[in-house]
Amino acid sequence: MVEAKRADYSQQRIFPCRMEDWIDEKHPARFIRDFVDVLDLGKLGFMEHKLLTGRPPYSTELKLKIWVYGYFNRIYSTRGLEKSTYDDIGMMWLCGEHHPDHNVLWEFWDRNKQAIRRIFREVTHVAKRSGRLGMVLHALDGTKIPASVSNGTGKTLEGLKHEQARIDSAIEEIVETIESRRKKDDVPDEETERAYEVLKMDSLSVKGLISELEAIDRDYINPLDLDARMMKCKKTNDFAYNAQAVVDEHSGLIVAEDVTNDETDNNMLTPMLDKVEENLGEKAEETAADGGYYSPEQIAKAVDGSIGVLVNISEQIEPRVGGHEFHKSKFSYDSEKDVVICPKGRELVFERVKKNKSKKYGIRLYRCHHGKDCPVAKSCTKEKRGRSIEIEPHYEVLKRQIEKQKEPNKKELLAKRKQIVEPVFGIIKHCMLFRRFTLRGLEKVKTQWSLICTTFDLRKLYRLWCAGKPVFA
Repeated sequence: MVEAKRADYSQQRIFPCRMEDWIDEKHPARFIRDFVDVLDLGKLGFMEHKLLTGRPPYSTELKLKIWVYGYFNRIYSTRGLEKSTYDDIGMMWLCGEHHPDHNVLWEFWDRNKQAIRRIFREVTHVAKRSGRLGMVLHALDGTKIPASVSNGTGKTLEGLKHEQARIDSAIEEIVETIESRRKKDDVPDEETERAYEVLKMDSLSVKGLISELEAIDRDYINPLDLDARMMKCKKTNDFAYNAQAVVDEHSGLIVAEDVTNDETDNNMLTPMLDKVEENLGEKAEETAADGGYYSPEQIAKAVDGSIGVLVNISEQIEPRVGGHEFHKSKFSYDSEKDVVICPKGRELVFERVKKNKSKKYGIRLYRCHHGKDCPVAKSCTKEKRGRSIEIEPHYEVLKRQIEKQKEPNKKELLAKRKQIVEPVFGIIKHCMLFRRFTLRGLEKVKTQWSLICTTFDLRKLYRLWCAGKPVFA
């Protein structure tokens, strides 16, 4: 009977292994080394830690390799990165058996946030130089990712005002106690004075939070992360951030990324298109986005810049098939006569400019005065003064966008949006296990999302590298 193999813990080697023999030729650690080695870290803005005396510091490229390889392998904490330098054979090889501790790694991150974000652009350059990008159709979308705080630590404006009133009342009681003792020539005890100082600090903290709420025009805030906003994440409302990505159809690579704390995507269309041009030097022939990016101003700005965009128009503009006969999309606007024409051919005349707090521009209001003579007035509206129609300044642009989306080839491109960009977020959340930011503050969150997108792209390029295709110049 053949005896099973067992580990021999007393076994010794005559000659030590070379580090190059630790991992095979297609190990991800070699890929990350090749990528970081072609970067011009000084040009990217990385700060080199130089000392005249004392123990030699760890080099910038060594620490960067640890961060990139760690995120490549779903390690998102500094302590996890430190541990991997002892446990992960690929990390040990990449580090040359050096072991920077978590404080060194965090200091490197904190000092180089801007430079780390610039690495993403370098990856897009690599993809473009190697001919991986199609630049025909890009898809834009956003996803809400919870912040590194609990909902229970959040504060509302009403709650803060109640807390401030309670603190003020407690301070008044302590002041009265101290004054009464002084009148009796009795020195207040240290505990009372300590409580007074603590209450004063609490009062300053609460007043600061109230001022912050007034500045951001919100009725809630989280003291642990002032930049986080309450957003709908799946079925619950959580303190979160809005992560953005533009994905190339041909390669499936992310070509632009950003994070905002705006609860909606309305203002992110042209900023994300500008990021694509900043990264690649050009924009795609068409960029598709869902209805969340509907903004007359943003669409008009893109069209004025000769940028091809396809944005799902809201039902407020274009109803579903079989919609109401007198839906406002059935009305047409005659710019020469400055009137609105109803489906029955009657004119609605200009009445006034309507101001909207949520928009920086006025909306022109047109009203029908044919109510008594119109046989379909009751079917058209329930307004006693007659049917009214609002015309935004960018009405013509929106109409052209609607007509554009009716073209068969454009309709097909718009339908592809979901299958291009949404799997990217699924991979990041479920395969890369990144479902919550681990850092606090918009600046740090932007850096973390940028590194996540960087490693997402590197994972795709790694497959090409393994297949022997040229990736790095």
